[in-house]
Amino acid sequence: QVQLVESGGGLVQPGGSLRLSCAVSGFSLEHARIGWFRQAPGKERVGVACISNRDIATYYLDSVKGRFTISRDNAKNTMYLQMNNLKPEDAGVYYCAADQKVMDFRSGWYRGGANLDYWGKGTVVTVSS
Repeated sequence: QVQLVESGGGLVQPGGSLRLSCAVSGFSLEHARIGWFRQAPGKERVGVACISNRDIATYYLDSVKGRFTISRDNAKNTMYLQMNNLKPEDAGVYYCAADQKVMDFRSGWYRGGANLDYWGKGTVVTVSS
């Protein structure tokens, strides 16, 4: 049974940092395509940071470039999202997602996570003073 479990969300002041983790069980993250997606109230889900199969390419939402870093630890079968210099507009529910389909960014999967097989239940990030 595949499970993705996020952790690390919470309340942080503007300018602060958080590191989200997503522990995966049931399949190997190595060579998988992975991503973090955010959904703010009343808005569509958007891709924040994604890595394609075999780490060939990495995508970041323009508004987070230079502040967020996506990574994976294959030994721990865990993916991460390091978020620095957080802004109020970064707030929302963050979901990790992954699968082993071979699909590059030309399909657009990084935008909203369409056809990604496995998802976590989400962790809430609130940025407020």
